[in-house]
Amino acid sequence: MPPSGTGLKQRDLVAQIMARDEETGRWFKLEDGRITSGAGLHPAPDIKLMFKNAAWGAKLLTPPVNWLNQINAQKDFILGVEGSEDLTNWFAQTLMMSQTVGGKIGTRLEDGTMRYCNMTNGGPVFVYVKDDKIVRMTPIDFDDDDPASWTIAARGMHFTPPSKTTLAPHGQNAKSIVYSPDRLLYPMKRVDFDPDGERNPQNRGKSGYVRISWEEAIGLVTTEIKRQEARAWPRRHHVLTRLASYLGQYRLLPVRAVPLRQCGRHDARAPQPGFLGRLVLGRRAPLGSTRCGSASRKPTARWRTACRAAT
Repeated sequence: MPPSGTGLKQRDLVAQIMARDEETGRWFKLEDGRITSGAGLHPAPDIKLMFKNAAWGAKLLTPPVNWLNQINAQKDFILGVEGSEDLTNWFAQTLMMSQTVGGKIGTRLEDGTMRYCNMTNGGPVFVYVKDDKIVRMTPIDFDDDDPASWTIAARGMHFTPPSKTTLAPHGQNAKSIVYSPDRLLYPMKRVDFDPDGERNPQNRGKSGYVRISWEEAIGLVTTEIKRQEARAWPRRHHVLTRLASYLGQYRLLPVRAVPLRQCGRHDARAPQPGFLGRLVLGRRAPLGSTRCGSASRKPTARWRTACRAAT
């Protein structure tokens, strides 16, 4: 298919798909849109897609793909990648897309509109497309062709939820992400914000914005994460666990957020039970949790030192 051929010309690389425990696999070379392949291990691949063994590789790559199994496999180091982020992301996405080439999706309606399904970020919706443009989006309506809801029988009665979906307000407005004239197309920074000088927090919501490069934006984010980590380390579990969740869902990367008992105080209040997330990368990275205190007693200096060392 022409779209697929055009996509394959985007990168030239050698990809190795392999079973770690059995040290076997198959390599694929992509060059100017053409694919060559061979059995065994390539001497110098650009990227590696590694499964614990061949059985796991077949299970995770055989359509239809179970995305929950994919995520769990990454968290449990059954699936991992090596290579540059650009090439690994591109190859993983191309590999997944190749499983649906030629597939037919959507339902054509009487007026020529195509109706698709999408999960948005706030719930499932029907997306109506005509002439390559989104016409409208509505919450999914179930009918008799859809699977029945669950039923609980108790004391001679049966309880079944209605066959309908719930949709958050931002999910209902997902069309604006595509067509709104005010949507963000590139990173922007407040005009009077200087990360190395005056930050002027009092002007938040008042000052204008100026466009910046992606490199500067990434630099600002990483610098701020490190700054917050240095000055308020007990609260960083929000950043770490959300980051691990993002990487685990959208990248074929073995990333895991390991909970650790929180030490210290929330603001000036008494110690509260909570968790710190620790990013663990790599096949042999240590896992586990460390209990460092609870709401019933004040953490000692020894416990705080143990937490800092573990995280």
